[in-house]
Amino acid sequence: MTFVVTEACIRCKYTDCVDVCPVDAFCEGANFLVIDPDECIDCAVCVPECPVNAIYAAEDVPGDQQDFLALNAELAKVWKPITMTKKALPDADDWAKVNHKRGELLR
Repeated sequence: MTFVVTEACIRCKYTDCVDVCPVDAFCEGANFLVIDPDECIDCAVCVPECPVNAIYAAEDVPGDQQDFLALNAELAKVWKPITMTKKALPDADDWAKVNHKRGELLR
């Protein structure tokens, strides 16, 4: 099992989760984070740190977001690891309240 970043992170990119990850499993895109399934050790410390509840255990990813399992694995291969907290995107608080943001994902 691994942990997965889902749709709620898009256009928010809060990085509270990055600081607590003991193995630096997070990778950063322009407006989204992913978890590298090959690096994740399934410790779950990142889950409560996410202010938008975007991180799930693979087995608990909501049915309508199952594609984020493959998306995390795919993007982790091309995005660079992020190991330190950064400021969230400037309008993150506004986007945190928005559902159905897949079209906003920048690859």
